[in-house]
Amino acid sequence: MQPLQECGPEILKQIKVVLCDIDDTLTWQGRLGADAYSAMESLRRNGLIVMPITGRPAGWCDHIARMWPVDGVVGENGAFYFHYDEAPRKMVRRYWRNDDERHADRAKLQQIAKDILQAVPGAAISADQAYREADLAIDFCEDVDALPAKDIARIVEIFEDAGAVAKISSIHVNGWFGDYDKLAMTRTALAEVFKIDIDTAAQSIAFVGDSPNDSPMFAFFPHSFGVANVRDFDGQMTAEPAWVASGQGGAGFAEFAQLLLAAQ
Repeated sequence: MQPLQECGPEILKQIKVVLCDIDDTLTWQGRLGADAYSAMESLRRNGLIVMPITGRPAGWCDHIARMWPVDGVVGENGAFYFHYDEAPRKMVRRYWRNDDERHADRAKLQQIAKDILQAVPGAAISADQAYREADLAIDFCEDVDALPAKDIARIVEIFEDAGAVAKISSIHVNGWFGDYDKLAMTRTALAEVFKIDIDTAAQSIAFVGDSPNDSPMFAFFPHSFGVANVRDFDGQMTAEPAWVASGQGGAGFAEFAQLLLAAQ
């Protein structure tokens, strides 16, 4: 991971799409600051496509797609994308799994939730679970006292023993059923909404993230960036960003955006 300032203008000039995580990438300590929000607005005003790629729930993502200065959002770690089409003022919702599959998945996830809460004292169902459509989020430090690494690993183990996929973010362990992740639905969203093939257009796409569940994105996109707190997960990720900002969370994202716009 190289310092952000070592990413040269010849690379930054190619970028036309900015993808980014939300928690602890756009936000910091649970808040979305003016610097990160303004950075998204400035990027979009200057003609770049901006799309958050997050583990946050469908209820939040509906608001984000409608109200934020973004072109769409991938939510629940790839379970869906939402795109607000401004001309007809209609929301486009695209899910990876159909209604029946998601209904069956929720029943299985309810049992997993009971198993986790019994096995890992101090863990909790995320406060945003009521707004989720496809996954189960277990809180290990957002609204509960931070759990030790061994307890987080145990949560992952329980998900996987039940046949679910489990990914660790900076605040939750998210689990779901289905062969998707952030990258898979990002591929679908960019192809269907913007006619962009990420295999041929990877050099024009940047991804900014902060935690292990961003690893598929870090691995795929050559122009991947981390905010400073990504270093907290050193050695815990299967892939790391190429460059890292000096600022944490939203300040780091704003630092990236400023450098990108200056180069362009």
